[in-house]
Amino acid sequence: MSEIATKSLAELGLTAQGGAEARITGLAVDSREVTQGALFAALPGTRVHGGEFIQYALRQGAGAILTDAEGARIAEAELAANPVAVVVVEDPRAALAGAAALWFAAQPEVMVAVTGTNGKTSVASFTRQIWSNLGLAAVNLGTTGVEGAWEAPLRHTTPEPITLHRALAEAAANGVTHAAMEASSHGLAQKRLDGVRLAAAGFTNLTQDHLDYHADFEEYFAAKAGLFNRVMGDDGIAVIQMDSAYGARMAGVAESVGQEVIRVGRGEGNHLRIFGLRFDSTGQDLRFAWNGAVQQVRLKLIGGFQSENVMIAAGLAIAAGSDPADVFGVLPQLVGVRGRMELAATRDNGAPVFVDYAHTPDALSTALKALRPHVMGRIVCVFGAGGDRDTGKRILMGQAVAENADVAIVTDDNPRSEDPADIRAMVKAGCPEATEVGDRAEAILRGVDALGPGDALLVAGKGHETGQTVGDVVYPFDDVEQASVAVAALDGHLT
Repeated sequence: MSEIATKSLAELGLTAQGGAEARITGLAVDSREVTQGALFAALPGTRVHGGEFIQYALRQGAGAILTDAEGARIAEAELAANPVAVVVVEDPRAALAGAAALWFAAQPEVMVAVTGTNGKTSVASFTRQIWSNLGLAAVNLGTTGVEGAWEAPLRHTTPEPITLHRALAEAAANGVTHAAMEASSHGLAQKRLDGVRLAAAGFTNLTQDHLDYHADFEEYFAAKAGLFNRVMGDDGIAVIQMDSAYGARMAGVAESVGQEVIRVGRGEGNHLRIFGLRFDSTGQDLRFAWNGAVQQVRLKLIGGFQSENVMIAAGLAIAAGSDPADVFGVLPQLVGVRGRMELAATRDNGAPVFVDYAHTPDALSTALKALRPHVMGRIVCVFGAGGDRDTGKRILMGQAVAENADVAIVTDDNPRSEDPADIRAMVKAGCPEATEVGDRAEAILRGVDALGPGDALLVAGKGHETGQTVGDVVYPFDDVEQASVAVAALDGHLT
């Protein structure tokens, strides 16, 4: 999408100090990407304030600066020496999101978003698949990039506002009419979604994760709740998983701002009520009701939690205007998301190898419990924990595997700047009987080698990722590929 046209600060909803005005040629949050006449947003950060980079943005030819009082103080001398328009606001992140929405001024006609600790990617993908199977031009945006009728890579689950609104505008320009996006707690806390017009929003669950960023669970919940009480208007419809410990509370948040709520879960009184699941080696049969009318569908998906994700996706599609009968009619066509309980390979003895993104205690427990009804023999689990992240969850991850797997192998995930052995030791403290194999490829090979008839292997933690971060280097590594190679090698199929 072209950014040749200019807009005034007023047209972007901004007011500069002293009433100064400027014609803006573009937007940037990275001083290295500032072009002549662009607005540079100097935002507060966790390690350094963006105000430190105002001097560089001015050298690049910035035509205006958006920041807070601290950013203006940091760059006081540079701003005094350069006569550019300066917008000082209490919340520059929210101001930037609003400006980005006005700058790009386009998005798909129908937008929904989903938040929660686990399940966001699957729900967004399933919602897009429902729309696509109904003949609508649809995409999903998030961890796996932009997928569907128009595709593009994304660096973050919820990109910063400039990237996000550019992507939405380009999707709309390419004929996309429906979009489902993931709303991460980081993205919500940093106001990245502000300015997106939502018809509906979903909530999956809330379990321990990101407490290295959020001070506590209350702050974590408040970030998620922002999707309902700040981003989506009172005319939007909330789709809430009521079986989650925080479901009733999130439904209350939505209702407090006047939103209609579609309740999903096993309890009586839910609009989308799950009655029962029947599992086999290739999928599951789901029996549910919509407003009391009982339905049954076949899903080619592994894990009972996927039925919950499918129901939230169905609720979002219905909330966004699709006919319920049409939505339920296409559910058997849904396929799993890459790296989410993905069947990577099958041994000659029939034992399957699954790859899943589960990287929190609850996600590991949920994945292993969900796999159990599909497996007659033992469950083998290869897993680890990432470095430079919430350390408190590591022992809990070990405990989750100890309680739900028959054989455990602790290995490296993305150690980043930490000593991998230290991370493994913290995980192993929760799973003392686990075998420790630092090299992830060897760990996967050992896990595959342990499989007998009726067994299954779950390789957890990295899912769709195609790299392993050690120090500052990202080495090529794909769990699905490694599992396939291991199976081929052990079953004598390598050529």
